[in-house]
Amino acid sequence: MYLSTPEQIAASQKANLDIAYGLANKVVAGFEKLADLNLKTIQSTLAETQQNAQKVFSARDPQEWLALQAGLVAPSVEKVQSYSRQLFEILSATQGEIAQVAQTQYDAYNRRVQTLVEDVAKNAPAGSEAAIAGWKSAIGASNTFIETLQKTSQQAVELAESSLEAVGTAASDTVRRAGEKASAGTKR
Repeated sequence: MYLSTPEQIAASQKANLDIAYGLANKVVAGFEKLADLNLKTIQSTLAETQQNAQKVFSARDPQEWLALQAGLVAPSVEKVQSYSRQLFEILSATQGEIAQVAQTQYDAYNRRVQTLVEDVAKNAPAGSEAAIAGWKSAIGASNTFIETLQKTSQQAVELAESSLEAVGTAASDTVRRAGEKASAGTKR
């Protein structure tokens, strides 16, 4: 029988507590980055809104006012895209750090299970080879499943990144064309 000593249990609990606090610190750091991004976005938006309002109120005629309005759209879209990109980077980095910790813990757990199966196999009575082979097969299947999940997760992150880029490019092009049309319309 494989019983842990009190020292082993205490060490295991300490390691698990360290991991939990490490994960909590990673999540808090992610929230801190997100809060910083939001604060900077709010500050810059307030300053830009004040400047833009002063420009709009200083317009002398409707055509100048329309031209100013058209000129404000493209920078706003670019700022939204920049914010979205930075938000995605923060979330992706935090998720990546958490996934790395989870992978490390899974690998350690998997090694312990494999060691246990090997120890049981060494001391197993004759005729238990089929059960041991079944355990090993189940462990192999779970490893394959986890690897598939990790690859799928990585592909989803890559797809989200490329989709964000494509949407950003399309939005920039649309805003640019709309701004050109508005500018051309005010010059008439």
